[in-house]
Amino acid sequence: MLLLFDVDGTLLHGATEAHRDAVYAALRAVHGVDASSVRKGQSPAGRTDGDIAREILLDAGISAERIDDRADEFRDEVCRAYARLCPTDLSHTVLPGVRELLAWLSGRTGSRTALLTGNYEPVARLKLARAGIGAAFERGQGAYGSDSEDRAALPAIARRRAGTVGVPYPRADTIVVGDTPRDIACARADGVRCLAVASGPCRADELVGADAVVADAVELRDSLEALGV
Repeated sequence: MLLLFDVDGTLLHGATEAHRDAVYAALRAVHGVDASSVRKGQSPAGRTDGDIAREILLDAGISAERIDDRADEFRDEVCRAYARLCPTDLSHTVLPGVRELLAWLSGRTGSRTALLTGNYEPVARLKLARAGIGAAFERGQGAYGSDSEDRAALPAIARRRAGTVGVPYPRADTIVVGDTPRDIACARADGVRCLAVASGPCRADELVGADAVVADAVELRDSLEALGV
């Protein structure tokens, strides 16, 4: 079974401040835009870094062509800024039960854990390393905001990476684990299952459409066991 975990709200809580500041610093450095003065639109929960930045930039009057032309420069600047701003210790942000869940999964034969997050990959990797749980997730696997600005595209990318040459990992053996309706939507877009955890900004009754909704990582283990993980 391939388990694709979201980061913020699913594995960690309270680790977004430096990430937000890095995005804002990159908006200033690359586009000269002060994000604090731009109208805020949709909630950032469950969105990719590029999607969040695009909304801010369009509201600031930056053309889509310029956003596209400087997308790589923006991504690299966010990652550099985050490396500078990220706290050295994020262990306190690991949600209750997550360490125990990951330890249990590491001992399950045939179970694979990877990341599926809107964070750019270097940001996600550093965030989890500083939280002390980065080693639980396979290198070279998963999918990130650096792979696509479209969150719905990420599960298919993750399955291609986990599969063999020309044969993606089976949909039937893939589960997305997240905490927002966008996690559920991206799973549905690729035809894979989704377990939603009400440990982020959304209440359980807002996580409509998941195969199961659980309160936390402790209940998540029970649901995974029920699915034969």
